[in-house]
Amino acid sequence: MNLLSVLLLQAGDTAIKAAAQVVAPVEQISLFKLLKEGGVLMIPLLLCSLILVYVFVERLMVIRKAGAIDDKFLDRIREQLVNKNVEGAKAACRMSNTPVAHIIEKGLGLTNKPLEYIEKSMENTGKLEVYKLERNLSILSAIAAIAPILGFLGTIAGMIILFFNVQHQGFSLETIAGGIYTKMVTSAAGLIIGLFAYVGNAYLNAQINKNINKMEAASVDFLDIVMETKE
Repeated sequence: MNLLSVLLLQAGDTAIKAAAQVVAPVEQISLFKLLKEGGVLMIPLLLCSLILVYVFVERLMVIRKAGAIDDKFLDRIREQLVNKNVEGAKAACRMSNTPVAHIIEKGLGLTNKPLEYIEKSMENTGKLEVYKLERNLSILSAIAAIAPILGFLGTIAGMIILFFNVQHQGFSLETIAGGIYTKMVTSAAGLIIGLFAYVGNAYLNAQINKNINKMEAASVDFLDIVMETKE
């Protein structure tokens, strides 16, 4: 190998090493940085997400507690009424402390009234119990509607930033990147939060409907017990 070849090989190695040093490592984008690029509109979206989680968890706990009915509850009520112990039946309702127990307790206070009157009074009490279960669910409906709108506002803000950058800095990928980030991140965040709020609201309503069915079934069974014990 002559001297010229050696020099060319050394020059090639030096060029490769220099190119490797020049090439910057690929930047890895984190979720936090991605959300930060969404701009100031991410603040109300973050608040919406926190409220969504709080309301969903709080309502889910309340609804599940309301649906936790002892299978032997009505049997105990029947036993107390057969023994003409209305106060004992009321005490059993207070110990249960569920919507079904509240409805039954209301009926127990009217056992000396006509059956139609008892049924109507228990129905009104059931409506109040359902209202308690549905409390704050309207917040989820509002978030499901508001979050996508906030995302759309982010899209508009992103377009404004994009055209501003193009006007003052010229058209290039760097100048429009900020506007695109704001547009896409806020739009995606708004749609995701709105979707979770919608699904969460639908799920909780389905659980409430299950509780309503339990209330109606327990009310019918209780009225049958009242008719049996009156005879």
